[in-house]
Amino acid sequence: MNSIRIEIKWAVLFTLMGLLWMVLEKLIGLHSTYIDYHLYVTNLFAIPAIYMMVLALKDKKKNFYNGQMSYSQGFVCGLIMTVFIAMLSPLAQWITTFVITPEYFPNVIKRSVELGYYKTISAAEAQFNYSNYATQGAIGALIMGILTTAIAMVFIRTKKAKV
Repeated sequence: MNSIRIEIKWAVLFTLMGLLWMVLEKLIGLHSTYIDYHLYVTNLFAIPAIYMMVLALKDKKKNFYNGQMSYSQGFVCGLIMTVFIAMLSPLAQWITTFVITPEYFPNVIKRSVELGYYKTISAAEAQFNYSNYATQGAIGALIMGILTTAIAMVFIRTKKAKV
């Protein structure tokens, strides 16, 4: 368990950051008044998400591997953390959907039909619901976590000393 303590810590921190991001989106009106901009602005979450992953990998390198971490060691660390983030993702989505911003789905459903993205309310409801978002969130976390780790470890890994 000690070997994955850092990954668990950062997965929890990542999830908390995601929940704070949702609170921020709600407070600035992206789930209501400015819902038309949500699709674009929400993608900015990639910036703190990548930053958190880099911090986690550096933490693992410094505090577990004593400053010497290979690409494969870092990749495994990122993969483990990514799995924990994906596992926490449905819970985070539940908190977002039912606690932080229960008005988001009704608002986005109504607006997407008004704009003609969907012809009917039921078609929009099939897209915008907790179950769909929980699934997409977990799969997205896995894909983006693996991709981010693969790229970040090119820079974070300990380079072999030239002889």
